[in-house]
Amino acid sequence: MKPGKDDEFVEAWKAFVTWASEMPGSGTFRLLRDLDRPNTYLSFAPWESVEAQTDWTAKPEFGEYIGRVQSHCEDFQSSTYELVVEVE
Repeated sequence: MKPGKDDEFVEAWKAFVTWASEMPGSGTFRLLRDLDRPNTYLSFAPWESVEAQTDWTAKPEFGEYIGRVQSHCEDFQSSTYELVVEVE
């Protein structure tokens, strides 16, 4: 996170996921902050399928929204995960 940009980042993230939550197959979006490194955040959401997530990232608006979020970051990494096992 760029110093002093936390509030702007969170607002850009909220706008991004408000738009994303309208996409078919999206789940609940969450943003976590690392307590040991308060300038480090983790954003995640489950998707109904890899195809639904791929369709979302292929939309022209995706680049605009994610670009606004990234503009407040010094480092930005994106990953796609699949659930392997769940224990309750």
